[in-house]
Amino acid sequence: MHQAQAYLPTAGRVLLALIFIVAGLGKIPAPEGTIGYMEAFGVPGVLFWPTVAVEVIGGIMLLVGFKARWAAAALAGFTLVAGLIFHSDFANQAEMTAFLKNLAIVGGMLYVIAFGAGALSLDRRKA
Repeated sequence: MHQAQAYLPTAGRVLLALIFIVAGLGKIPAPEGTIGYMEAFGVPGVLFWPTVAVEVIGGIMLLVGFKARWAAAALAGFTLVAGLIFHSDFANQAEMTAFLKNLAIVGGMLYVIAFGAGALSLDRRKA
């Protein structure tokens, strides 16, 4: 079990990071669609690039385990706010599922905040 406790946090951190990196990079080629979607929910389009930055930079920080607790906290807050804004139509089953997915991601981030990046991380290497 000791081996699993040493390396499973790294696997979990990588899997959590991928959703943000892929989503952030996927927004860059065609920003108009995302900006339109944001504005339809009352979110100013000017927040498009900060959104991409949080997703990509935070995701990469989490991926490599650099300041992982801070990155996880930022991504958890971002994910919770995004869920409340974009997935709050709880009468719609798909939206409820998307909201619960966001909550699950926040839960994973809470683990990173509480227990750190794990054995294979820049944070551990610096310590």
